[in-house]
Amino acid sequence: MSDPANTDRGVPSARSDTEALAGPAKSRADRVATLASRDSGVPVDYLGDHLISVIDAARAARRLSRHEIAFCRRQGEDAAERGIALAALLDLYLSAAWRLWADIESRAPMSSPAAVASVAATLFRASDDAAEALASGYARAQMHIVRLEESRRREFFDDLLVGTVGVEQLYERATRFGFNVAASHRVAVVRTSRNLVDAGPIHRRIEAHVLERLGGQDVLVATKDGQLVCILPGDDERLVGDLMEELHHSDERPWQIGVGRSMAGPGGVVHSFGDARHALELAAGTSNQTMIARFEDLLPQRVLTSNPGLAAELVESVLGALRRARGGAEPLIATIEAHVATSGNVSATARTLGITARAVVFRLDRIAELTGHSLQDPNGRFFLELAVRSRRLLPRPQTS
Repeated sequence: MSDPANTDRGVPSARSDTEALAGPAKSRADRVATLASRDSGVPVDYLGDHLISVIDAARAARRLSRHEIAFCRRQGEDAAERGIALAALLDLYLSAAWRLWADIESRAPMSSPAAVASVAATLFRASDDAAEALASGYARAQMHIVRLEESRRREFFDDLLVGTVGVEQLYERATRFGFNVAASHRVAVVRTSRNLVDAGPIHRRIEAHVLERLGGQDVLVATKDGQLVCILPGDDERLVGDLMEELHHSDERPWQIGVGRSMAGPGGVVHSFGDARHALELAAGTSNQTMIARFEDLLPQRVLTSNPGLAAELVESVLGALRRARGGAEPLIATIEAHVATSGNVSATARTLGITARAVVFRLDRIAELTGHSLQDPNGRFFLELAVRSRRLLPRPQTS
């Protein structure tokens, strides 16, 4: 059995060994910090009182306190915000740690092995805890910076599309994102069968592709109202085709892109965005919905929709009488559309509708009887085709 008296006498001896080993390092802490700062190139202020905290922990054989670890975490955050590399920051702390240990180790021959082991374990554990806290704070600050940058980019994107912000303010913010507001741009609006969201897989894929394709300059990609909106340099017609090709590599189907005109200045972006959305609306009202709807190519549809009231009057005047037909107007309107699409071929019209050629002829006669316009007559065909095309483009189908 051990003698309690000897045990009591051993405590002061162990404490004395640890004090003799770690205590003198306090007087050298500033020198160690200065040398570590020179090694890493990071200002010595980022160490603060960390070395004193480590020495105190070694003397008491304890880990760094919650407060001391929180200090390291804040230093990591501050370094990230000031643009100091994480590797350099860690180098500062680890360089300070090994220099501090070198100073302590020089007195190891005069101390007990137990004291040396205790101080070494505490020092290395403190270095590990500090490095983890520094990295955690750095990562948290970087995440905040990224989110702030994304928020600013999103705000700039929205302001650019809406056009309610002053030109000078837009120019000042545009340089931050490598965007030349004065140049010509065209807007492409992309839609599929479901709503798209910012930071979703489609957004990330297309943004990465476009940024790589264009070197990250003069391009913005985000979602709006469930659709993907791409602001692209306006002088390259191949960009939209390239965009559609990339979309086809995704699992979504079907895709459709509305493309606005290439226009210069911030006002040009606003107008091109309106063009692109209008192109999608017009394409939705046609029987042949192409994958890429260019505003310039939809001039006939734009003419028909330029005066909705007049278009509705035309539809009612020409097709209104078809409501009196048995089964309503829809079968006869479908016959007009199919007959026009097949260039007046009765057999092809019958195959399209899934009826007999005799039934097609009967319907054609009935259309001429009710409307006064025959599809066999060029002038009558013009009126009927114009009416059914206008009907598709109206907000709500008429003559149902």
